[in-house]
Amino acid sequence: MAVTLLLLVPLLTAVALLALPASVDGGRDGLTGAGRGVGLAALVATAVTALLAVVVVAGSMSVDLPWIRALGVRWHFAVDGLSAALVLLTALLTVAVVVHALAGRTPPGGSRATYLGCIVLVETGALATFLARDALLFFVAFEIVLVPMWVLVRRFGDEHVPDERRADAAGRFVLFTAFGSTLMLVGVLVLVNAAGTSDLDALAARAGALESGTQLTAAALLLAGLAVKVPVWPLHTWLPSAHTIAPTAGSVLLAAVLLKMGTYGIVRLPVASAPDGVATLSPALALLGVAGILWGGLACLVERDLKRLVAYSSVAHMGFVVLAVASGSETGLQAALFGNIAHGIVSALLFLVVGDLKERWGSADLGTARAALRDKAPRLGLALVVGLAAALGLPGLVTFWGEWLALYAAWSPAPDRPVGLLRSCVVAGAVGLALAAAYSLRVARIVWAGEGGDAAEGDAAEPVPDSRGWQWGVLVTLLVATVGLGVAPHLLLGISAQDVTTLLGVGR
Repeated sequence: MAVTLLLLVPLLTAVALLALPASVDGGRDGLTGAGRGVGLAALVATAVTALLAVVVVAGSMSVDLPWIRALGVRWHFAVDGLSAALVLLTALLTVAVVVHALAGRTPPGGSRATYLGCIVLVETGALATFLARDALLFFVAFEIVLVPMWVLVRRFGDEHVPDERRADAAGRFVLFTAFGSTLMLVGVLVLVNAAGTSDLDALAARAGALESGTQLTAAALLLAGLAVKVPVWPLHTWLPSAHTIAPTAGSVLLAAVLLKMGTYGIVRLPVASAPDGVATLSPALALLGVAGILWGGLACLVERDLKRLVAYSSVAHMGFVVLAVASGSETGLQAALFGNIAHGIVSALLFLVVGDLKERWGSADLGTARAALRDKAPRLGLALVVGLAAALGLPGLVTFWGEWLALYAAWSPAPDRPVGLLRSCVVAGAVGLALAAAYSLRVARIVWAGEGGDAAEGDAAEPVPDSRGWQWGVLVTLLVATVGLGVAPHLLLGISAQDVTTLLGVGR
């Protein structure tokens, strides 16, 4: 019952909010009675969902009922060590996004109810994806997030850019994602047809009985389709524009939740159900992951738009996750799952800070002279510096463990992986860490220290109001998670350890 409620509460709330007429708006600040009611409904629903997520994860709950009998598809949702942390991240982060959104103004382009409804519907699709234990059900859940995210980018995107740019960013997001989903669906059908079942546990158990050609075909299709969502270089080109145009809530959900659906899907589908095919393709996967690390780092070194810079950094960070998966070892899968959560926390922190700065500044151009954030807005400055320190992989912060373990796993990969190639990728990945340090220090110098503006000294520029109230509370929560999991990574690694061992044992 709890698993069903975990999905129904946000789904019904989203439907109700999206069905409200445009007159129930509350204005851009939500100051009317109706506007406050809409905000309160979204907040209560997401809070209840977060509580249910904790209950479901703590109890390792599941639901398994017949759904489409003719096809043998079951209504099967369950939580395990591979998905538990992602379920909690999605539910708790959505609460933070809603709180942050209610503390500010609704972006122009639609009603407050529509804006919050899209946020909650994205949460529904993400939770269903992480909980689904049937391959076809996974695909359906995977697609639910497409339309509400398109609405967030297209209708509620940056008001300072032309409508054509918003349409282009939203359209590119849909086209790339739909193309990837098509490849993923064909790969799923190949697996289901060969194994005679769509149950993910059964698919993993029967992986050894599949012919090598079938595994290679399924793995290639699934990896290519899911790589769009990660995104893996060179399929990343939709991401920077979508991040740049999307409202703050959209950027946070896109980076911290939607990208994780791609990497989680890689572990849950091809790695578990077509391990020999993934092993064959691992050299290409590792090279593409490292290309993303280097490309993202180099792009960040020259990027002038702060929000776009954070988007390119996501490409680099997800490259480490892909490299970890390519290693094929237990440590590699642990690193991938840990890196997923670490990037979710840090990217959410950075996009919330950058979104607040962009709203206060009116733009995110690094070439414009600004007042030093450390002097004029020390709270935002602290959050930015910690986020940048985490982005460069500083020891003691959460990102360090995911990236260091990824490099360690690639240096000592599984026996069926190319050791020489992967060790070369480790060297290139270490260069990527140096690039991360360089672009993080560049941003800190320009924004935090107020140096490097083209027009004038930073202290002569207009000061920015500091973060306060609920918005500051959200940032503090993410700061605590960034430091806490960096100091005690075993809290997260212990959740997935047993299921990673089981997955590799079953898959082989």
